[in-house]
Amino acid sequence: MPTNNSRIPETELIVTSDKRVYHINLKEEDVADDVIVVGDQGRVSEISAHFSSVDFKTEHREFVTHTGTYKGKRITVLSTGIGPDNIDIVLNELDAAVNIDLETRMIREKKRKLNIIRLGTSGALQEHIPVNGLVVSEYGLGLDGLLNFYDGYKSINENAISDAFMKHTGWTENLPYPYCVKADKQLFEKFSQGNFSGITATAPGFYGPQGRQLRLKPAKPDLNELLTSFNHGGKLISNFEMETSALYGLGTLLGHNCLTVCVIIANRVRKEFTTDYKKSVELLIAQCLERLTT
Repeated sequence: MPTNNSRIPETELIVTSDKRVYHINLKEEDVADDVIVVGDQGRVSEISAHFSSVDFKTEHREFVTHTGTYKGKRITVLSTGIGPDNIDIVLNELDAAVNIDLETRMIREKKRKLNIIRLGTSGALQEHIPVNGLVVSEYGLGLDGLLNFYDGYKSINENAISDAFMKHTGWTENLPYPYCVKADKQLFEKFSQGNFSGITATAPGFYGPQGRQLRLKPAKPDLNELLTSFNHGGKLISNFEMETSALYGLGTLLGHNCLTVCVIIANRVRKEFTTDYKKSVELLIAQCLERLTT
């Protein structure tokens, strides 16, 4: 394992000829302390359109980044694409950009701690959460298995929630261990006021892993009902999406502050879908920019 005194090999960290981390194409000065991550590349410009100025832009593959200023605060907006596998790339490379010297390939002795806030869309799993409502994720429950590949995840895992979830759902051995990580406390308190909150379940796919059926039948067709009925000391699973658990897990292990805020575009219990997707996302962006800067 690399230490502050060991050089990270070229095979482990790919750096471009102009000394940027490969996939996200960033180096330290490109990244603000406050980072908004979004799945959709198009949403980056929707957010940066609110900035008074944009001083940096880059794009590589699905990773688009704009860094600028909103109400005097420097903010970076970065698209991740869809899924926990993309979060694995973005979180590791974002941390590398600010905490590894890309010239010497050595880990910096003094680490930067970022505030990383995911703004996303999601489906509600509780009947009382309305379409267009905002859900702030107090916990990320990972059905994706990503964090199980990292040493140290047991030290941050909410074991009681994971154990209760496995018992409630009859979780089988062929499925990944459902890890559970808590949001940053200060960010959660700042963003949750007046919004819905709960446990956010993160799936590794959109169809079978979220109980959807087209031509293929899900192995666990009652998954959504089991998620909806889960109750651990009054904490319910509020919504389903594809990034939060990976964000919370990797971010916490790397020493960053992480939070997810999602606008509900569908209620999976009531089978309702938003009639104005664009307006829903704009409400999400406007509220979160205000809270990030106050």
